[in-house]
Amino acid sequence: MRSSRFARIAAAAAGAALLLSACGVTSNSGSQASGAGNAGSATDLRIMVPNTAGGGYDTTARTAAKVMASEKITPKQPEVYNLAGAGGTVGLARLVNEKGNADLSMLMGLGVVGASYTNKSQAKLTETTPLAKLIEEPGAIMVPKNSPYRTIDDLVKAWKADPSKVSVGGGSSPGGPDHLLPMQLAQAVGIDPTKVNFVSYDGGGDLLPAILGNKVSVAASGAGEYMKQIESGQIRVLATSGAKRLDGVDAPTLKESGIDLVFTNWRGIVAPPGIDEAARTKWVDTLTKLHDSQGWKDALKANGWTDGFVTGDEFASFLKQQDQDVADVLKKLGLA
Repeated sequence: MRSSRFARIAAAAAGAALLLSACGVTSNSGSQASGAGNAGSATDLRIMVPNTAGGGYDTTARTAAKVMASEKITPKQPEVYNLAGAGGTVGLARLVNEKGNADLSMLMGLGVVGASYTNKSQAKLTETTPLAKLIEEPGAIMVPKNSPYRTIDDLVKAWKADPSKVSVGGGSSPGGPDHLLPMQLAQAVGIDPTKVNFVSYDGGGDLLPAILGNKVSVAASGAGEYMKQIESGQIRVLATSGAKRLDGVDAPTLKESGIDLVFTNWRGIVAPPGIDEAARTKWVDTLTKLHDSQGWKDALKANGWTDGFVTGDEFASFLKQQDQDVADVLKKLGLA
């Protein structure tokens, strides 16, 4: 069963939206002044991660910062810090309020695009300064080692028999990739997405103990942040959602398993609104050097990431289209 609209933008969603209050999120005028004054330097760069430690955004940001330092792309390792909440929109609100802060950026992706609508965020990604799309990553359908589901067919059979009895965990709020993937998968196998028992966690760091502790029947997320547990056998991957098999993961694709679905997540980096062209160029140059480095190429392979690098205006156009497409779908489903 195929939905060409959903397949085109990798977005389908169902469930109750969360509400976000941005009270107490204020800008830091001191850091704004400092950032503007150092627009030509890459000395004091900071990367905000808008969800908990251990998740995909966190892993990507910390890997990037480490490579920047080890490859001497920046004079010192950029600071990475977490500001979690509401699917990434607490961090988004802070970023938007840091207008003109040339040293600050935020690691983000499809999850923040969706969450900005389902959480009724006043701050929007279209207000930020797009810098670069870094990676793409297929999703993985995963279960704990003692799960009764040995194959994706086992899961689908039980899921179709009674969707309410199969809890599906994801490290994103409704509208995020870990939510969109199982909703799209449900539709592909003939299950009404509104019947899916989805359990939302704020990032992969929170989702991991839920998988290992059998708090969910199955999880949908990127495999990269769970590779240690997959390699040790604590987590079993039933299938991956990319166009081809994921290196280092002994599991078929959904397509190989007879399910007509390909789904790919992506992650990128944006800056606050109002930074000048010199500051934007500083960031894009730094990220381009990161992309070209051997350390980053090694990181892509180690984490099972696909190079999706685009910068500047091209990324801005991509982000604008993603924002519009996701908004259109979520509105039709009553989630935005």
